[in-house]
Amino acid sequence: MVQTDPFVLAVASGKGGTGKTTLSVALAQVAGAPLYDCDVEEPNAHLFVRPQWQDKQDVTRRVPLIETELCTGCGACTELCQFNALIIVGHKAMVFEELCHSCGGCRRVCPTQAIHETDVTIGSVSLGLSAKLTLVQGCMAIGQVMAPPLIRATRNYHHNVPPAKLAILDCPPGTSCPMITAVRGSDFVLLVTEPTPFGLNDLQLAVETVRQLQLPFAVAINRADSGDRRVHDYCQREGIEVVIEIPELRHVAEAYSRGETLLEALPQQRQLLQNWLHQLCPGGLA
Repeated sequence: MVQTDPFVLAVASGKGGTGKTTLSVALAQVAGAPLYDCDVEEPNAHLFVRPQWQDKQDVTRRVPLIETELCTGCGACTELCQFNALIIVGHKAMVFEELCHSCGGCRRVCPTQAIHETDVTIGSVSLGLSAKLTLVQGCMAIGQVMAPPLIRATRNYHHNVPPAKLAILDCPPGTSCPMITAVRGSDFVLLVTEPTPFGLNDLQLAVETVRQLQLPFAVAINRADSGDRRVHDYCQREGIEVVIEIPELRHVAEAYSRGETLLEALPQQRQLLQNWLHQLCPGGLA
């Protein structure tokens, strides 16, 4: 993690476009906490932070490399692989790097030692500093599809990150492997949604996911007065606390389009966010 035992607040959502990154940036600003952009397939927190990049580290993962001269096409590797990352073609093994989960099992079971491993760059982790906050950004390389290893590398980045008692994770949207990788092990999850039928449906999926992970969570409703009461009613029935509501205002949308932060558009939200963060993590605010 970012340092020894920080309180980790993961900001997630069941779908994209709910305002998750907007709220993540605002929470990090209020807390004076580092922000980790774990949405590695589409990182965009930097558009609001505008940092000066200080460091960049490539992230690699191990994938099989077949020595065809030694391969007998016995199929031991394909039988082991549960992800169909290897097949036998013309009595030789072939690797599909996109499907490989880098377990190394195929190398171990190969009877002729025809399988070695090589490093493939899957993306990078960068550190950016600005007057607004400290940003750690993961960014997947073009053509790569395996997000979880890069998300873990982003979460574990600590080089030159100022010490803090609280860290904010801007997580990938949805409820698949990238989101689960990002929120797993966090101390609290804030699920951002919107008061629409689609927002409610995806919130229910996200709630089910974090409950399966046995993580404490609450809900934030963006554009809270733009839809109906179904999200509120659902949270009330399920005993879920709605801790933040952000109103639907034209000037906020205009500020967003200019790359301005929520606190620049709605400075009165600072005290509300500060109060909630203080309740959640006493002593975690800078």
